[in-house]
Amino acid sequence: MIQQCPLLSTIASPADLRRLDRSQLRPLANEMRQFMIRTLAPIGGHLGAGLGVVELTIALHYLFDSPHDRIVWDVGHQAYPHKMLTGRCATMATIRQYGGLSGFTKRSESEHDPFGAGHASTSISAAYGMAVARRLNGQSGHDIAVIGDGALTGGMAFEALNHAGGNRHNLIVILNDNEMSIAPNVGAISAYLARIITGDTYSQLKDGARKLLSNLPGALEAARRVEEHVKGIVTPGTLFEEMGFRYIGPLDGHDFDHLLPTLANVRELQGPILLHVLTKKGLGFSPAEEDPVTWHGLGPYDPDSGAPIDKSSAPSYTKVFANTLCKLAAEDPRIVAITAAMPGGTGLSAFARQFPDRCFDVGIAEQHATTFAAGLAAGGKRPVVAIYSTFMQRAYDQIIHDICIQKLPVVLCMDRAGVVGADGATHTGMFDIAFLRCLPNITIMAPRNGEELEAMLAHAFTIDGPVALRYPRGSALMEGGAAPIAHGKAELLRSGGEGGVVSVGTRCADAAAAIEETGRDYSLLNLRFIKPLDEAAIVALLQPGKPMVVVEEGCQQGGVGEAIAALALRHGWHGPFAHIAMPDRFPEQGSQQQILHDLELDRAAIAERINQLHK
Repeated sequence: MIQQCPLLSTIASPADLRRLDRSQLRPLANEMRQFMIRTLAPIGGHLGAGLGVVELTIALHYLFDSPHDRIVWDVGHQAYPHKMLTGRCATMATIRQYGGLSGFTKRSESEHDPFGAGHASTSISAAYGMAVARRLNGQSGHDIAVIGDGALTGGMAFEALNHAGGNRHNLIVILNDNEMSIAPNVGAISAYLARIITGDTYSQLKDGARKLLSNLPGALEAARRVEEHVKGIVTPGTLFEEMGFRYIGPLDGHDFDHLLPTLANVRELQGPILLHVLTKKGLGFSPAEEDPVTWHGLGPYDPDSGAPIDKSSAPSYTKVFANTLCKLAAEDPRIVAITAAMPGGTGLSAFARQFPDRCFDVGIAEQHATTFAAGLAAGGKRPVVAIYSTFMQRAYDQIIHDICIQKLPVVLCMDRAGVVGADGATHTGMFDIAFLRCLPNITIMAPRNGEELEAMLAHAFTIDGPVALRYPRGSALMEGGAAPIAHGKAELLRSGGEGGVVSVGTRCADAAAAIEETGRDYSLLNLRFIKPLDEAAIVALLQPGKPMVVVEEGCQQGGVGEAIAALALRHGWHGPFAHIAMPDRFPEQGSQQQILHDLELDRAAIAERINQLHK
């Protein structure tokens, strides 16, 4: 496919890009868009954000000298064009696949990726750290953070702006604003003003006026107030100026005639700079332009029509959660729902449509989401916080201090728990059991199928205290019903005299199949409650000298297996013990089944471990 792109095929590094004539940049942008659309169609990925920053990416690499000049892309969703211009175009078809390119920036993948990114709102902090290190090392060059307006909703971004703006180290922050649209005339005017205020003439006039007015009592402060008043009317940048940044923009992020001269001027400025660039997510592919939420990240699709290629008709765990929550909320007006900029991913879009006044999207602000939920609970509501497992860890202090200590009835629903697949290490949901199990006052549940998720969510609202509910990505196993949930009680699925298996959540199906494959007479206990543990049911499984196996899709350190091993020892049990869990390393990317196999957590691996215990 790269052979069909005559300009793109000549670029193996940013140095090759800089050899192009400016007149070739627009055709190059068109090639890059078509290449992305065609290459990602069979595999899916984060298409919309990348399509929106093609011109910005070209302009940055055309005017700056990566890797000497360091470009830090926030999250990494928007970095696909960056990968294409930094020597990875030929392997783009492997992105997010097992053994292939990461879907995010990754330091070990390229010298042009100065900082790894998978979670939002980190770029300004990282780039500022690099800028300070550069100055302390006595080195020249530029450090650039590219952050989207969505990521700017994260509190960490403002912490970094506050710190960087309060000092005078050189730093360029590019605000990639892809939610606002701008008419052609406004774009041309703003670009013209941006070029003027970044040029030498404006800077010299401003500095000269400051010197002149400083000799007149009160005149300098009066002039500053007038300037700020006018800028506050004309531009939206007063906030950033007050934080210590020189604000420039907004300008059209798809027009090289605007981008190139402005970035060239910015390159010569000193101190912290914020450049506000307006882009359109999904530009160049009408389905992505019309529905940027769906096209943020998706599976395989038809590159001509944009129609998704859905290989599964089964409902996802996310959909089961969303449908159940809507039913429960219709019966209980106290139920409210909260998401951190992920209404689609967590399934809360359906809840928002049905209960618009009871659904809150707080932006990329997991800390605020959990304490906001605590306040709602203190006010008599029953809040549900739906956040991916990997993002819930960003709110750990708030879970402890604001929810658990006060024993407030907040339900934490953690989607994408365990193995996530193509998003890899940055999005792994392997830590939630370990970091929550140690907290007093919390109840933790894990369903083995879709029906059990429905029952557990209903049960969560009967508990007068914090609840965490973890469930995986992907299609839900629907088996026609679930046994009633009794608080703190496990479910014995089968009895046997040769040993016992305790399974956590959706690993139960593979554990049951593994027992059948071995032909051994094992008991199987569906744990259901990670906390409190059903100690009586576990102890009943312990047979002197007979094997005991614990299977969980979470990290070994701090996992359920450690708690069960300690319980067994307290009861004087001795025998072969196997803790089958995610090992002490970050998982690779690939399909969920590939990673489960890689981590020895699939049916075949469980069967092999059981057989080994009898050798």
